[in-house]
Amino acid sequence: MTTGYEHILVDTEGDVTTITMNRPGRRNALSLDHMNELIAALNEVASSEQAGVIIAGNGPVFSAGHDFADMAGADLPFMRQLLTTCAELMQLIGRVPQVVIAQVHGLATAAGCQLVAATDLAVAAESAGFAAPGGKGGWYCHTPMVTIGRAIGRKQAMEMAMTGDVVDPHTAMRWGLINRVVPDDALGEATRDLLARATRGSRFSKALGKQTFNTQIELELPHAYRYATEVMASASQTADAQEGMTSFMEKRRPTWQNR
Repeated sequence: MTTGYEHILVDTEGDVTTITMNRPGRRNALSLDHMNELIAALNEVASSEQAGVIIAGNGPVFSAGHDFADMAGADLPFMRQLLTTCAELMQLIGRVPQVVIAQVHGLATAAGCQLVAATDLAVAAESAGFAAPGGKGGWYCHTPMVTIGRAIGRKQAMEMAMTGDVVDPHTAMRWGLINRVVPDDALGEATRDLLARATRGSRFSKALGKQTFNTQIELELPHAYRYATEVMASASQTADAQEGMTSFMEKRRPTWQNR
């Protein structure tokens, strides 16, 4: 993996890659350069044989969202570029074949909360908090709510967006924004445990499943069933699907080809 990043750290251990946002002095704010590095690292992992990705942050918070130092006084073309890059990052998380999990401590606000919502799974420490604070200021969180609003219920999303209040991790879990809440000192272990269970089985099957889910969930029900039915029928002919069936009947451990 590339190591020459300025704003992130990339560490590979076994079949898991950890991408750590490393701008603690800026509260891991998502500057344009920072987001471009996250995109580059995710694209690199996507082309590898890794099974999973952890997105974490150094310092007192997970991420405070966009960097106001970038944006104050910026012209419209730059702001379009910044927000388009952010949208590219969020959508890329859903497209990479690996399982992507957020390891959240401290605050995750605005685009930082959007980043959590974009991941496949998320584990939060008791210290975590989630907010879309634009609603109580002068710049509403329009783009963060695209992702947050698809992760949680409509009324809950509107409450976050309109009030801008910080949501505690237990509420965030109840609303569907995250999967687990754990003590701060258990955050790393709990994140890896959930990721290990989520990456069992055929990696090819898992990647296809992620892609299919993210596509069908946006379709109307009849179209979703037609799409998922064709994918599942076609997938039954793959080597790993056949191996899964055969090994089950033969009562043995499967040997995955991951293709």
